[in-house]
Formats: sequence, C-alpha cells, structure tokens
Amino acid sequence: MMRSRLFAATAALLPALLMAKDYRGAELRTRQSYLYGRFEVRMKAAWGSGLLSSFFTYNDVDPNSRWNEIDIEILGRYPDDVQFNIIPPDRLNHVHHQLVPFDPSLDFHVYAIEWTDHYVAWFVDGVEVHRQTGPHVLALNRPQKIMMNIWQPVYEDWAGRWDPSVLPAFAYYDYVSYASYTPGRGNVGTDNNFTLEWKDDFDTWDQNRWQKATHTWDGNNCDFIPENVVFRDGCMILCLTTPANTGYVDKTPPTVLWARYEAGQVLVQFSERVDERTAATPSRYAVFPGAQVGSVRLRTDGRSALLEVDSLQLGQSYSLAVSGVKDLAGNTLQGKVVPVILLEPPRFPLRINAGGSAVLDFLADQSWTESASYGFEEGQAFTQSPLLEINGTDLDPIYRSERWGLARYNVRLPNGVYRVRLHMAENYFDEPGKRVFDIHVEDQLVADNLDLSQQVGKHAAYVLEVVTTVRDGELNIHFGAERDYALLNGLEVEPVESGIEGTSQYPRGFAVGPSFPNPSRNDTMLLYEVHYPGELEISIFDLRGRLVERQRVPRVEPGQHLFRWFPKVSSGTYLCRLQLRPDGGKPETVTRRLVILR
Repeated sequence: MMRSRLFAATAALLPALLMAKDYRGAELRTRQSYLYGRFEVRMKAAWGSGLLSSFFTYNDVDPNSRWNEIDIEILGRYPDDVQFNIIPPDRLNHVHHQLVPFDPSLDFHVYAIEWTDHYVAWFVDGVEVHRQTGPHVLALNRPQKIMMNIWQPVYEDWAGRWDPSVLPAFAYYDYVSYASYTPGRGNVGTDNNFTLEWKDDFDTWDQNRWQKATHTWDGNNCDFIPENVVFRDGCMILCLTTPANTGYVDKTPPTVLWARYEAGQVLVQFSERVDERTAATPSRYAVFPGAQVGSVRLRTDGRSALLEVDSLQLGQSYSLAVSGVKDLAGNTLQGKVVPVILLEPPRFPLRINAGGSAVLDFLADQSWTESASYGFEEGQAFTQSPLLEINGTDLDPIYRSERWGLARYNVRLPNGVYRVRLHMAENYFDEPGKRVFDIHVEDQLVADNLDLSQQVGKHAAYVLEVVTTVRDGELNIHFGAERDYALLNGLEVEPVESGIEGTSQYPRGFAVGPSFPNPSRNDTMLLYEVHYPGELEISIFDLRGRLVERQRVPRVEPGQHLFRWFPKVSSGTYLCRLQLRPDGGKPETVTRRLVILR
C-alpha cells in the first residue's frame, strides 16, 4: 500500500547500516522497466499475522513526482483473501480485497496483472477477477519495474497484530513471466492482446534480469538484504528472518501462539506447520486442572490441531501444556504453557455497532482476535454529528457511526442457520457511482456492486438481510471495494427457528464453497467437499427455472472436488444446484448463485 512505501525512494538512498531495523526481509526486482503488459507469477505466499508477501510493479525512477504502482499483496493474516491496489501520482489508494476459495499460503497459485493504456485487470489461476478503469488508471503512464518482496509492516490495523514467533517465514516463487502489450497481434492474455517476451523459471539467478534489493523505508520494520533472496530447487524464495538467523534455514522450534476451547475441543494454534505424527499424539498435550485429552487431529493447514477434551467450565481458568511437537525442519518444541481461552456463548439477538461504542442494545465495535467473540479486520472508525438525522430508521445512533475500509467482519457462533442483517448508510457522497462494493456472507455473494446512494440516497438507512448457515463455528462477512471503500454501520445476528445444530464440524453430507470468480466473464468454478460417498447431480437454471445444463457424477468419493462451468449463455444470473445422494442417506441440496457478464 502507498502508506507503506511512501518514503521508499528516499529511504533507498540511505546506507542499510543506518536502518538497524528489527528484522530482515527481502526483495527481488527487475533491472528493466516496462510500460504496459501482462505480468504473471506462480507463487505460494508466506503465512502469519503482521507480514505480507507480494508481486507488483513500481516506478522507482521518479516516484516522488510521478508515483506509479500496481499491487498484488497477500496479507499473511487472511486464509482466503488477496489484496489488489493501484497507486497513481496523486498517491491515493484504490484497494480491492478479493475473496478466493483457497489459502494462498498452502499451495502455489498463478496471479497476473494486465496493464494497458485504458484498464488494469487482475487474474487468479487464469480467471479475471477484478478490473479497474478511469482517470487513475490513465495516470499510470510511467515505465515500472517488476518487484516481489516479503516484509513486516508497522501498521497493525492493516497487516494484523505481529508475533515474531512465526519467524522465519518464507514466500515461494515458481516463475515470473512478462508479455508486452501488442493489441490485435499477440499470443497470450485477454483477446491475445499481449506477446510473451520472457519467462523465468528461477532455476538460477539471472543477474542480467534481476537484482536483489538493499533498502528499507518508514513503515517497514525490516531491512532488505541479499542473503534473504535464495534460489533453490527451481524456486526463488524470499525470507523474513531475525538478524541472527538469515537465509533459507529454519533453526527455530515451533511454539504455541494460543489455545481456545470450542464445544468439547481445544483449538491449538502453532507458529508454523508441524509434523503430523508428533502433533497428533495425545501424550504431547495436557490441559489442567483435571481435563483429559482424548484424540488429536492436525487440521489441513498443518498449523493448528483440535484436541478432544472433557467439558471445560466457564469461569474457571485452564492452561494447556505442549511439548515434543516437531516442525517440518525437525526442530522440537521443548515445552510451552499457554492459557486456554474460554468465550461466553453469544446472546441473541446479537447486535453490534460497527465503528462505534455501545448504544441502545448494540455492543461496541472491536477488533477481531483469537480471544474475541466478534470483531472487524481492517478499516477505520468514523462518527458523524449526534444531530445528524438518518432517513428511514429509528436507529439513528447506529447509522451515525461507521467502519469504512474494512475487509472482513467475523462472529463466533455455534453451527446452525442464522438471519444476518447488515445496516449501512451513505453519509459522505452526494451522488451515485462514488462508492461501490461487494459483500460475501459465508462465501456467498449477497451484494454485487452495492451503491448505497443509488439504492436509498444520502443519509438514509439501508438494511441487507441474509439467511445463512454457519458450519465451522464462524460467521465470516467479506467486503470487496469496487470504488472508494466498503463500509458497515451495524450488524445483527439471530438464529432462525430451525435452531442451532450440534457441535459437528460438518453437519451436512457435503459443503459447497463460493463460485469463483463471481461475477464471471468466462468460466467459473465451485469447490465442494463431500463427506460421504454417493451420487452427485449438478444442474444450472436461469431465474425463470429453465434448465440450462445438467451434469451427473455417478460416483463421488469423500474429499474436495472442483466443478468448472464454461457457460454458453448470455449475461445474467443463474442458479447452480448441487444435489448429493449419499449412500444409505437422504438427498441433500445446496444452491449457489452465478453471475455471468458478457
């Protein structure tokens, strides 16, 4: 983000020895600058709150007078989010948070930027997911270098709360390619408007193409050093380390960051990926006083474990002791004791005053942490005059305060079906088209290009009501700005009459993620997970109920599967119905909305 590199140009002129930052990061950049093109990378991001890894373009020739920057920044705090940004010469950010159906730190994915004289578009795994046009894009007219870095921002409200226990952290880059912008005569990219010029597989360090950075800037809590850019096993690896242990080496044993009790289980968060054999051994754990640890399961992220334990009592203090767990480098945790977090169950209806203090029967806004039962991630709070009147509501105090620029709002809930109300008001812009954003609730797109001014005008209440199912103990609401910043004034959550489901992590026979991308200009994908074997039928309908396409899978086994649809239809909204007929069980149906743009 711009605030992170505001002084990058001047800081780069200072000797590294004068910086003396707390940590050591890394950056690799091209020697050549490029005006327009398609910039592609295959990478696996670093994990951990308070850090980020990136792929971006940047004008470092005259940034103070002609700032030009296009970003892909992956914040290690998020399990399903990639941030895009443009910074033109006026140095105003144009941030978009993109929800993705995977954890960027667990595997390699392909990310790309297309930059032309009239648009900038971002791609994930070959699919365009976001595009920006307008005067700020036209102002990107300076040649830019291709850059990748890993660093620790000082901005906790953006990158998340920092814990150096996650070090060392590594970001892996498999390849980078560049294609020049050649409209009408190319061989790659949108409409084949780009021509591939080169692709670097990082088998070695091509010093004619790349240079390792040795600078820092205000807002960056680490110095970039050449030793933390490593070429190994066909990858370029960027390392974030302490000053004492630099390079691609892990000499630090894992530790436990925190532990929290959740419905008969203790969730244990480790500082890094750990060895499954040692982490899944019950004798490595002890909960005291007096709680028996049963089975242990290492979760798919490899960094957290679920311990089956006796019921813990609210109001009593418990501790967890862990020892003998190894990380993937063979380092052994010798012993760690942490308190076990116990949260009060929610009281319904649950009402939250986003961006404000407790008022009426709404709770005060708060940051999302491992010990919070609800909270925001990112964003700033703002409160209007207490005399401001909001049209169409009796909850004026709720609509006078807001949290703008947020990426997510989360609530810990028992698994079940809930009615969620989001309260929003446009109290800044006077006309439509100035603020536009998307909202996903539990991975489902529930507001596409929401424009509050267009919907209800200025200083007027807008309520978005959604019924959703929580299956993993958390209600997650994701905000993606299309223009300016997303906002939220208030949130209400209450269970529907069908009641709260039990403590099962997967109460249904299968789970279906969001369609991605949604909206889509080409193909779209659905990731689904089957928990019981059976027969699957996937049907696409238009909004009139007419069948568009149907696929049958005679036999589907437990595990994750991907459905990819190549629609041969016109623009519009379609319904994708997945029906599982598990062996010996009742059919279960999940429907997802797909938006196609032509």
